[in-house]
Amino acid sequence: MTDPLDIFLVAVPGLEPMLAAEARELGLDGVKQTPGGVSVTGGWDDVWRANLWLRGASRVLVRIGGFRVMHLAQLDKRARKFPWATTLRPDIPVKVEVTCRKSRVYHDRAARQRIETALTESAGITVADDAPITLKTRIEDDFCTFSLDSSGDALHKRGHKVAVNKAPMRETLAALFLRACGYDGREPVLDPMCGSGTFVIEAAEWAAGLAPGRSRRFAFEDFASFDAAAWQAQRAPAPAATPDLTFFGSDRDKGAIAMSQQNADRAGVSAITRFDPLAVSDLQRPDGPPGLVIVNPPYGARIGNKKLLYAVHNALGRALQERFAGWRVGLITTEAGLARATGLPWRDTGPHVAHGGLKVRLWQTGAL
Repeated sequence: MTDPLDIFLVAVPGLEPMLAAEARELGLDGVKQTPGGVSVTGGWDDVWRANLWLRGASRVLVRIGGFRVMHLAQLDKRARKFPWATTLRPDIPVKVEVTCRKSRVYHDRAARQRIETALTESAGITVADDAPITLKTRIEDDFCTFSLDSSGDALHKRGHKVAVNKAPMRETLAALFLRACGYDGREPVLDPMCGSGTFVIEAAEWAAGLAPGRSRRFAFEDFASFDAAAWQAQRAPAPAATPDLTFFGSDRDKGAIAMSQQNADRAGVSAITRFDPLAVSDLQRPDGPPGLVIVNPPYGARIGNKKLLYAVHNALGRALQERFAGWRVGLITTEAGLARATGLPWRDTGPHVAHGGLKVRLWQTGAL
């Protein structure tokens, strides 16, 4: 029996606990939170499963081995002897990335050159900057570790969302914020400033049991370890649930509503989503059980005039307090003042999280 692989699930810093919870739900072994992600152990089938099913992971990295190294000549010699053929194919080019920290081998570019030469001369593997496979090399405390990026394109690229609004939230980040709000796929979700529909579509897919990676390709499909038949069996679509729920989005911008509807159609969730052109002051509570209102309003940093945003936040808060008894609210913003302008009874504020070059936080209420 082969040793289990060390697998690292990359997360947005600050939201690692949400990804750890999701990894446990998926049944992955050895779940351990670390800064910037979650480590797990498993086989190649777990690597495929993580890429296909995890909503919150940005990438899935797989450690394929390593060795101690004290100088460049030693790196050159040991890299030539490394068993590249177990994971890499000579017909698929590879891109090499190197970082060096606290090591006698400290020159990233020189180390990268030695590894690229070893790949080319000892394993016949072509090296290219635009290669579909990335070999990530970390030399730290005189130990060289090789990892492969099994995802390829970042995992927020689901493969079925084309229309994107200004300053969109990545799907992976939206999924982690939904989880941070206690969402589990069994309640309605409403986004009153839905943009291109990310929160609404993500929540609807989750409730319907649709795999987030169902519409795309992954880098691991080019690995030597890849088993196409086993992968086809794993990704064969399970019968999608049709939840007895509707997921709601609204926006005053009719173009955003059209985008959201297109994206919901492509994602296969148009039957359980509804998008309406509405200002926040016209927001009405949907029929049915209470659920979660989640919103990522403009912050004024790049979009909109900040003074006008205080009035918009105030109108949003009044509409929610007057009409949404029993619903919880999650609001993402860079500005504490904008959150407070809603007048909502905030209970929790999450950690600062990087989003689009800014630091945002999740503000939450209990049931209104």
